[in-house]
Amino acid sequence: MKNQYDVILVGGGVMGCATAYYLLKADRSLKVAIIEKDGTYARSSTTLSDGNIRVQFNVKQNILISQYGLEMLARFAEDMAVGDDLPDIAFRQQGDLFIFDENGRYAAEQGLKLQNSLGCGIELLTPAEIENRYPLLNMENCAGGTFGRQEGTMDPHAVLQGFKNKAIALGAKFIEAEVAQVLVTTTAVAGIRLAAGDILHAKIVVNCAGAWVPQLASKIGIELPIEPVKRQVFVLETAVTPPTPLPLTVFPSGLYIIQEHGSHFLCAKSMQNDPVGFDDFSWHQQKFMDDIWPELVEYVPAFDRLKVVSGWAGLYAVNTFDGNAILGEWPGLSGLYLIGGFSGHGFQQCFAVGRYISELILDNTPTLDLSIFSPQRILDNSPVYENQHKLV
Repeated sequence: MKNQYDVILVGGGVMGCATAYYLLKADRSLKVAIIEKDGTYARSSTTLSDGNIRVQFNVKQNILISQYGLEMLARFAEDMAVGDDLPDIAFRQQGDLFIFDENGRYAAEQGLKLQNSLGCGIELLTPAEIENRYPLLNMENCAGGTFGRQEGTMDPHAVLQGFKNKAIALGAKFIEAEVAQVLVTTTAVAGIRLAAGDILHAKIVVNCAGAWVPQLASKIGIELPIEPVKRQVFVLETAVTPPTPLPLTVFPSGLYIIQEHGSHFLCAKSMQNDPVGFDDFSWHQQKFMDDIWPELVEYVPAFDRLKVVSGWAGLYAVNTFDGNAILGEWPGLSGLYLIGGFSGHGFQQCFAVGRYISELILDNTPTLDLSIFSPQRILDNSPVYENQHKLV
């Protein structure tokens, strides 16, 4: 049949391309299509990500996901090589420092215990130790911090292109088009209809459309607790260069900074009044001036003088149910798989999630069981919370 595929992936961001890679790595005979509405990725949450990976989670499966991600990053260029072309993802393990106050102490210490039981090697630092190691930081109202030396940042666009190019080399068909509808029978998926009218047939469709996952699902009567929340990132040029390179540093409220190089930093914070919607990608310097800078100066007094040199806005696919991913086949509709609702920590999970979904589709025993994040938990009202003091 014309336009017949084994698997159609709706969304050509890092989740779709990673899943395609793992499917075709396991079975080169599969006919796989990746559908992406914007090949420039101008509004993709992948390319608008800060590109961080961390093992500092309080749910065991999230930790294991990141540990596999670190394994993959160590050999990513080799695994994604296409001929002589090796992707350069610029991965730098500057570490992540999570600072906590007294309200967050218990969650931090419980997380530390679990992380280190799994071999993560996270350090617990006192305020004095933090100030001694990173003299720019003011820990006056803080109770301590946890530092993960393996954690770090990378170029998310390069990771995406690595997976995409390798998946295409293995046989995936990349189609730039908008999906208007997932086609279903009473109990199963039948394919998709493109906005242009073309019908593509498949018994398996993966909805991995990022912030647009709930929008696509709602068209077939599936209501998911996912909201597209705008989050702004600001690029700062400060008046000082830290004597010691700073790790990605998260302060007790969730405000964070990432040293890009020298005196240049990224800075962001998710807030209760962040707009919800699919179309607003504007960023506003005044938001930094009014809502973020006063708090930032409390923790980094030397940042009382700085310049906002640029910024951007992207969408968090926020799972309002429990803040964790929704992964797997939708109950009662055979062949519809969901990848969404990561609430800001999705990019770093693409490696394990792509492998997991491919294993479910191929009916293979999962290497890492992520059924705790099954869509069934939404229907059962059984949330999986990271912790009650979740920051980012």
